Amino acid sequence: MNIPISKAELKRMQASAEDACKLMKVLSNRDRMMLLCEIGQGEKCVGELEAALDIHQPTLSQQLTVLRKEKLVKTRRDGKQIYYSLASQVAIAVMGLLYKHYCKK
Repeated sequence: MNIPISKAELKRMQASAEDACKLMKVLSNRDRMMLLCEIGQGEKCVGELEAALDIHQPTLSQQLTVLRKEKLVKTRRDGKQIYYSLASQVAIAVMGLLYKHYCKK
């Protein structure tokens, strides 16, 4: 027996699907995925990210800008240093799932 979906429920599902697609699009880039993995280990400054991941300017700045625009990371300034940390609970959960299935083999 199928229960019909109301128009309001359909609109809500469509909006959620749109949000999920945006997240998956951001995660589909290897550099952004690696940045989120590294930042997920704890707050990191640009120099630490560059050294750990071997991602250099301008690519590093471009990818961090995408992550900031999509509100997946937040920044904190300390003098001349900018530190990045994870900001999205959904992204944290997705990264945890990906780590479990792809990195812990």
